Amino acid sequence: MARKRKGDAINGIIILNKPKGLSSNQALQRVKRLFNAQKAGHTGSLDPMATGVLPICFGKSTRISQYLLDADKSYFATIQLGMTTDTGDTEGKIIEEKAAGKYTIEQIENVLALFRGDIQQIPPMFSALKSGGRPLYELAREGIEIKRTPRDISIYSLKLLNYSPEKSTIDIHVKCSKGTYIRTLGMDIARALDTAGHLSMLKRDACGLLNHLQMLSLDNIEALSPNERYASLISSEFPFTDKPIFTIPESEETTFYQTGKLMNTAELHGIIRLYNTNGFIGIAEFDHGHIHKKQLFPQGIIDND
Repeated sequence: MARKRKGDAINGIIILNKPKGLSSNQALQRVKRLFNAQKAGHTGSLDPMATGVLPICFGKSTRISQYLLDADKSYFATIQLGMTTDTGDTEGKIIEEKAAGKYTIEQIENVLALFRGDIQQIPPMFSALKSGGRPLYELAREGIEIKRTPRDISIYSLKLLNYSPEKSTIDIHVKCSKGTYIRTLGMDIARALDTAGHLSMLKRDACGLLNHLQMLSLDNIEALSPNERYASLISSEFPFTDKPIFTIPESEETTFYQTGKLMNTAELHGIIRLYNTNGFIGIAEFDHGHIHKKQLFPQGIIDND
């Protein structure tokens, strides 16, 4: 007989304002305990020094984790010019120092222009990517550096917010595709300015449609009653509210649940929100009218099954 998990079988999403100094997993475990949740997972790690939007999915809402991992992201970041660290942020050891010049805004804007659009980026050694089954950060801590293949990424927007010649810092806002390392972007921008650099601040303000306006801090969550915590949960549908809706005809519901197939879907392509007569039931990815894969969700916060 299967052993019942401890905690409540809740479904939904919380957008945590991850505090500085905690790993994403440490933040996840604290939120999971506060909600007394049976199952929870975060989508898209933030480094310990980073803050901001960390979506945490509970129960069956963890089924959308991959979609949030694949979603576009946006960040505020500060590049400290003059020195590079092995991690690309304030957590690492200084490995290079090179005096920063006094730049004009035009010089900085010209450099930022080099990084807008579709570009290639070499992932950092201090990352969770694996080589031979081992995370690169483990190899990096042992002083091992391996060749990494450049990856295609997209920088949709890269704005200069502030430049301080006195502090040798550049503040930027970045909107980018999945797989973009802002630490690497910061180091590359510094290098293009003929100096060294690393990130002294990183804050994620959006992950797909989930953004900073919906964030709760650990203190906010702790101050809520259990019922208020449930009320703060975002539905599994919300990250897809920019996607079209297909309502399953009543006559096809039984067939759909038994076979996963639907009629009259020739025009559908990409991610679609599925509805029945009671409302949202899940999402499906259509490929030339055929369901490629689907995820169905309960229509309540608490599982009754």
